[in-house]
Amino acid sequence: MHRFRIAPEDAPLGRARLSEEEKQHALKVLRLASGDPVEATDGCGRAWEGVMDIHGEDAFILLGAPKPSTEAPVRLTVFMGIPKGEKLELIAQKLTELGCARLVPVRMERSVAKIAPGEADKKLSRARRISAEAIKQCGRQAEMEIADPIDFGILKKELPLCGRSFFMWEKASGDRLADFFEREPLLNDIGCVIGPEGGISDKEAEALCACGALPVTMGPRILRAETAAIAACAQIMTLWGDM
Repeated sequence: MHRFRIAPEDAPLGRARLSEEEKQHALKVLRLASGDPVEATDGCGRAWEGVMDIHGEDAFILLGAPKPSTEAPVRLTVFMGIPKGEKLELIAQKLTELGCARLVPVRMERSVAKIAPGEADKKLSRARRISAEAIKQCGRQAEMEIADPIDFGILKKELPLCGRSFFMWEKASGDRLADFFEREPLLNDIGCVIGPEGGISDKEAEALCACGALPVTMGPRILRAETAAIAACAQIMTLWGDM
């Protein structure tokens, strides 16, 4: 079923006008006609069954029954050491599909790539577009927020706001995410820190522990940054979420 994004303020009207971009996709690419069944989502956690309603140059969706929520029961924020190249775009796509609520790029000690203040919109615009497309593809009803990059000092202030926070560290020994799940199975707000290509430094690990984050091992193999982010999200959604 084709899914389209609508403006949240249109939902109470029962008839939502498609944006120019969504209209072009519906009419020129998919060649939908009035009466064709579709789905609509407002990106805020709600979705509806619907049918196309085309009038001249305008395209609408007539909203029908609301659809059950597809959002995860755990709110996951991934704090990602800024990776090189297009890796952030891959991470944004896969974390969106897995149900992550928020992705926050972080300038860390070993980050090779840098996103300077003032460059965030340009650097992250493609990642945000890819995430928006992934929302429609995977059937989510809420956007995954991709925040502007923050410095490590701000990260230390944000982590304690999460119900529980972890950091994936190659030097961690013993405790896996499954071990923490056995001790705290009812977590519903989790922060997860992933290092950049060079990993999390000893100094950063010490600072993360000081603000309450727990070190987690991901096994004996060293994972690439993008692999670690996707694997950690999948594990958290398996243990505390709905996978």
